[in-house]
Amino acid sequence: MRFLLPSLLGSLLLSGPAAAAFVPVAPLSEKQITSFKAPQWVIDPAKTYRAVIGTTKGDITVEFYPQKAPKAVNSFVFLALNHFYDGTPFHRVLQGFMAQGGDPTGTGTGSPGYSFYVELDDTLNFNSAGVLGMARAQSLSSQGSQFFITLAPAPFLNGQYTVFGKVVEGQKVVDALQKIDPQNPDPAIKPDRIQSVQVLVETPDAK
Repeated sequence: MRFLLPSLLGSLLLSGPAAAAFVPVAPLSEKQITSFKAPQWVIDPAKTYRAVIGTTKGDITVEFYPQKAPKAVNSFVFLALNHFYDGTPFHRVLQGFMAQGGDPTGTGTGSPGYSFYVELDDTLNFNSAGVLGMARAQSLSSQGSQFFITLAPAPFLNGQYTVFGKVVEGQKVVDALQKIDPQNPDPAIKPDRIQSVQVLVETPDAK
């Protein structure tokens, strides 16, 4: 089952507009785990979560929407805390469209061993660059581990794919990811990879 989008195109402090303070969430495992029957529930939708996605091009910081897409956010956080994404490639990066990753097989067909249904919200859309969405196959219940980040507005995805976060720092890194089109493979082109994902939660006294 290939996960494709339309063929169209300690304490750690992070400073932002509100100077919010975030602390790392402890990993659930020391080693990488790549297969599960179901995700453990690990988030509190009332809290604010971010993730620093370390890549071979640099860091990308995303902020999640746990109240709008709790299942997608929980799945991503759960997998990250089990080192699922470590070493996985951005296997599909299309200029002017999006960068897709999260597949341990690097083929576009991989999954974490479970799947779940889309979460659509009329207040969220793909009308700008830096939107974090869940990739899926044709079935609305085929979401798993694969995700994508838009490189440009993609309103034609609205109402079809789950929006579960946004880039708050590092969009230039997203833009710089090696462009790869699986429909026109070139063995000489090597994909950029996720080296690590650190999950952060906002501290109670930061607001």
